[in-house]
Amino acid sequence: MFRAGMVMLLEADPRTCTVGEAGTGAEAVDLTLALRPDVVVLDLHLPDLDGVTATRRILEQVPEVGILILTMSDDHDAVVAALQAGARGYLLKEAGPAAILAAILSVGEGASVFGPGIARRITSLLTAPAASAPGVTFPELTEREREILELIARGHTNPVIARKLVISPKTVRNHVSNIFAKLHVQARGEAIARARDAGLGGLA
Repeated sequence: MFRAGMVMLLEADPRTCTVGEAGTGAEAVDLTLALRPDVVVLDLHLPDLDGVTATRRILEQVPEVGILILTMSDDHDAVVAALQAGARGYLLKEAGPAAILAAILSVGEGASVFGPGIARRITSLLTAPAASAPGVTFPELTEREREILELIARGHTNPVIARKLVISPKTVRNHVSNIFAKLHVQARGEAIARARDAGLGGLA
């Protein structure tokens, strides 16, 4: 429904048009490679491939495209991960149609755009004293992905992780796949080794 509203917004303005729609992260990557749009608008939470990973994969092959993250999440780690992946803009879905359209146009012109709350957060990150800004282990991971990586490093299986976090096994599998892709590992053992090297996997 939100995507349909976005299409209506873009088609109603003479400066913009929709060249493609995707329902999953993988579709977004494939369509971008095929259609080469000026701007891609991505949510962070997508089936099969999260928005941060999709952003990274798109920009690896189509570096000139502008990516605007349009999501409900203003989580600190999500903002940092999106920026590190190369997104030019980060806006919350609660922004009005005029703000969303303006952000899309600005990103298409090469500018960086952030919602008011996100901009304040970025400013605070940039101006905070180095000593008061502790490093985040694996900043490319979302908070949930780091939580799951911690449990993987402790030797827990996917079914056990699902029970501990009260989520479905399929959701755990999707998170694990995203973790492997972001850490550039192929097997669970490699992920465990990297996590433990970074200090994860201590006793619960």
